[in-house]
Amino acid sequence: MKPQDVIRKKRDRGTLTKEEIRFFVRGVTTGEMSDYQSSALLMAIFLNGMNEEERLCLTEEMLRSGEVLNFSDVPKPKVDKHSTGGVGDKTSLIIAPLAAAAGLAVPMISGRGLGHTGGTLDKLEAIPGFRVGLTLAEFRQTLEGVGYAMMGQTKEIAPADKKLYALRDVTSTIECIPLIAASIMSKKLAEGLDGLVLDVKTGAGAFMKSKDDARALAEALVETGRGAGVRTVALITDMNQPLGCAVGNRLEVIECLETLRGRGPRDLTELSLELTAQMLVVGELESEMDEAREVVQKLLATGAGLEKFRESTKAQGGDPRVVDDYNLMLPAAREEDLLSERDGYVAEIEAEAIGVASMLLGAGRRRVEDKIDPSVGVVLNKKTGDEVRQGELLLRIHYNGAERLAEAREMLRDAFQVAKRKPLPQNLIKAVL
Repeated sequence: MKPQDVIRKKRDRGTLTKEEIRFFVRGVTTGEMSDYQSSALLMAIFLNGMNEEERLCLTEEMLRSGEVLNFSDVPKPKVDKHSTGGVGDKTSLIIAPLAAAAGLAVPMISGRGLGHTGGTLDKLEAIPGFRVGLTLAEFRQTLEGVGYAMMGQTKEIAPADKKLYALRDVTSTIECIPLIAASIMSKKLAEGLDGLVLDVKTGAGAFMKSKDDARALAEALVETGRGAGVRTVALITDMNQPLGCAVGNRLEVIECLETLRGRGPRDLTELSLELTAQMLVVGELESEMDEAREVVQKLLATGAGLEKFRESTKAQGGDPRVVDDYNLMLPAAREEDLLSERDGYVAEIEAEAIGVASMLLGAGRRRVEDKIDPSVGVVLNKKTGDEVRQGELLLRIHYNGAERLAEAREMLRDAFQVAKRKPLPQNLIKAVL
């Protein structure tokens, strides 16, 4: 079998066999297939798509390109949650401790932020001493001891995905549902899960801007998970404005802790509780969603999730005192308020602009090698639909250097649209698949 034969077949809209897909993935993993040949095949897939059988096979081969974790000796259902990402999307830090407190084991392999979205690992590293670079042995030990563990992808987990993602990034083949589904699911299935809950974002601040595209991706993810024998549910959720109020790593950790204290923003609390309840159902700890919601509400009210967060922080080398003293996470040196220039109602908050402005302040990365400033970001004082008066606070900017402050400030001001009429409310959860 030759690479050019496989490329030609997909170029001509053919269906790849299991053997051809295995040849492709193994060639990528070992380096036997050149980058230009791999890129050509990725573009052919981008243009001509894959059917369900091809997608499942690609996921399986990418999964088997590295180590598949086995937690069968952990006597709890193994369930994780994955989000396609968005501005202020911090639910993992709330969901994992609540789910662990409920009795699930949550082996969460997470990523770093790139562009206008933030990464779970970057948020955790805002906590002094918190280690996300665990060995697999440490990951297992933390999972068994605490009930959940969070770390970054290692070179042993789905190495084909790491290489293919890098090629997709530089060849404009990112926005391809079969490739996205295989990338996400090969990493998640490598965690040795019994169940998986997916949060597929849609809207201006999401990767999938249209609801139709988000639904197509959600369906592909659910089919792939179930095809691999993992109970899988996907929620399609709104990302037309930031989730919660905080954008920026330290600020988002604080908001998560406030949410675990029962004092979080309404939208962040609602989505976190719903995703956790779905995890209890796919993990078969509860059979009905209403019962699962009651369990999660009780865990939030009693502070059980907050104590799990404290326990996890200590287990992964972080300073557990941050749970009670937020100033142990070094705050930004300066703050600036952005005020409304007119009376009315907040008609729109452009999520992507908020994320990009926060990145300019240092909260995110333009390139993988960029260093993040964990202390900077913004905190919204108003959300879509809120009434606002001239001179009233819209948001507060937390910053250190002023190099790009003016640019960020202008972007933040333009992100808020104030109108005379109150906009119609939008559902946070659009669909459940």
